[in-house]
Amino acid sequence: MLLKEYRICMPLTVEEYRIGQLYMISKHSHEQSSDGEGVEVIINEPYESAVHGEGQYTEKRVYLNRKLPAWIRGFIPKIFYITEKAWNYYPYTVTEYTCSFLPKFQIRIETKFENNNGCNAQVFRDKPTPEEDVCFIDIATDDITEGYYKKSEDLRSFHSAKTGRGPLLDNWRETSEPIMCSYKLVAAKFEVYGFQSRVEGFVHKNIRDILLAGHRQAVAWMDEWYGMSLEDVRKFERKLQEETNCKVNCQKKTQDSKNDAKLNNGGGRHSISRSTSWNNGTEPCSYSATNGPADIKPRHRLPSAPE
Repeated sequence: MLLKEYRICMPLTVEEYRIGQLYMISKHSHEQSSDGEGVEVIINEPYESAVHGEGQYTEKRVYLNRKLPAWIRGFIPKIFYITEKAWNYYPYTVTEYTCSFLPKFQIRIETKFENNNGCNAQVFRDKPTPEEDVCFIDIATDDITEGYYKKSEDLRSFHSAKTGRGPLLDNWRETSEPIMCSYKLVAAKFEVYGFQSRVEGFVHKNIRDILLAGHRQAVAWMDEWYGMSLEDVRKFERKLQEETNCKVNCQKKTQDSKNDAKLNNGGGRHSISRSTSWNNGTEPCSYSATNGPADIKPRHRLPSAPE
């Protein structure tokens, strides 16, 4: 298991981000859902815990096969999904991810939000997280992958008309008021012989990119959600949830119909024929033995604010 703590600051208060987070997740999921891939919401309902009190439970299926690198696509079926289960007791949340195809794969994210600039070294445990396992993410200056970059979301040139906040210049985390920090303790586990370190490292690399893009969007979209009530943003969430589910399911049905037609015509092929070593972790996968290790090609990255 590979464990890291991420700290992401934003020029918001914890109470403001409660609205911004719900808005950002709904809009981002809607934007990323197309062609049968994206986020399908299965459950979204109130939930009460004896320890944490009232909250919200959500369960989603994330279809993303074509977003994976080629070296992973070679080992999985064309149709699979990640299950996301989240317990939101804001300002504390727990999110778990499991895979429909890989039972030994799991991600657990524990999140706490505080009104500070990331200076709390003991937010999760009695002892501080080791420094080598702490990663600060700067939403204004960190490089972002090309696929996530949008000029309208560049926070070094962003200015909020409603709040007057921005742009975020050098040392903004020391000078901004208000400021809050999203603390995330992320554990990635993939206990399969020969692939564990590689997959867990890949997961953390992508989680970092997603956290950077998502928190940038929450700030860049501030003028869209600022002033909304919790009831307002829940209505927005339900509306986009219905539209997103429709986008994903309609495309999935179309693709399933095409696949059925191919099979009926005798032209279909099995999408995968693999060893069971993925499930029991006792046998090395034959792919690496015959083809050698596949190098992960680095993705082109863009600076947050290109000159």
